[in-house]
Amino acid sequence: MTQSKPTIKPNNPNFSSGPCAKRPGWSLDALSDALLGRSHRSGPGKVKLKEVIELHTELLGIPDDYYVGIVPASDTGAFEMAMWSMLGALPVQTLAWESFSQDWMKDITGQLKLSNVTAHEAEYGQIPDLSKVNCDEDVVFVWNGTTSGACLPDAEWIADDRKGLTFCDATSGVFAYDLPWNKLDVVTWSWQKVLGGEAAHGMLVLSPRAVARLESFVPDRPLPKIFRMTKGGKLNSGIFVGETINTPSMLAVEDCLDALKWVKSIGGLQATIKRTQDNLAAISKWVDQSDWASFLATSEAVRSSTSICLSISDEWFAQLSDDDQAGFVGAMCKILDQEGVAYDIKAYRAAPAGLRIWGGATVETGDVQALLPWLDYAFAVSKESKAQKAA
Repeated sequence: MTQSKPTIKPNNPNFSSGPCAKRPGWSLDALSDALLGRSHRSGPGKVKLKEVIELHTELLGIPDDYYVGIVPASDTGAFEMAMWSMLGALPVQTLAWESFSQDWMKDITGQLKLSNVTAHEAEYGQIPDLSKVNCDEDVVFVWNGTTSGACLPDAEWIADDRKGLTFCDATSGVFAYDLPWNKLDVVTWSWQKVLGGEAAHGMLVLSPRAVARLESFVPDRPLPKIFRMTKGGKLNSGIFVGETINTPSMLAVEDCLDALKWVKSIGGLQATIKRTQDNLAAISKWVDQSDWASFLATSEAVRSSTSICLSISDEWFAQLSDDDQAGFVGAMCKILDQEGVAYDIKAYRAAPAGLRIWGGATVETGDVQALLPWLDYAFAVSKESKAQKAA
């Protein structure tokens, strides 16, 4: 074997796409001020929850007339809450090009049982033809395909004078992209992606148009308590000042506050965007020189800077069965895990066999650069082992 083992390892081998790496320098000491053993409805509890909302609003540049709230069950809970509460007033357009956007499409047709639905689909690594989307209907989409490494290039396809609402699952895009809030009516994300916070809670943002829908449309389906955003036909505004529907983890709240304060300390949104772009640039430079790795998203215009998905383009690999491809990638990941250089970077289970490296703002570019020679090493060792077994 000609590939030698690298000598430099990443300082932080956590490249998982969720929960993601903690911010640089994080330790449990950062949570020493957590409001443990106290009610989230107490005065101090409400202050901390409201601070999470206010810091998000400030750092992300969310318009003053938008509502920002904390809701249960991470991004999934936030997005389901929005769909179950608001969809059905108009026909629906869905954009599905990876696992989670496909799940939203299935929920709309199979669980909400809406029949007037137009699906715009694309394969992993691609996005649908945005010119065909009718924004006079409600539009449901993800901003960044966490499981495919493909993201929206912009929001120019969304009409300013649209009649429908835009529902954007932005969970692996917030703090990595400068979202065009005027184009978005319902936006959701979770703390454990680009912020590197703990899981379990989601963020929900509503435009004035979305609030008007909530107050004028009564869905013909029962809504669980944790999905209800109105009282007496009016928006339950308490949700958007820190009065959460169910009990939040105040430990997770403290961790989120720590992450938000870190973002502010390094320069805010533009700094976190640059950190993610630097990570993508490091991998792009390596891919350009690689004889076996390529991006799953072949178009640079739609290539994600957070969930960076790689394919194995070696001709020998292409001849393997799907099961053997998955096994080969698994062998690579086992080497990386055992060496302590990269954890949890196997492609999402429903995606084509490959690697998925998180490049969000909490990941140091130096760690990404240290990882890349190890990818070459793991590939070479696994390929040699496969050849010996076949001989």
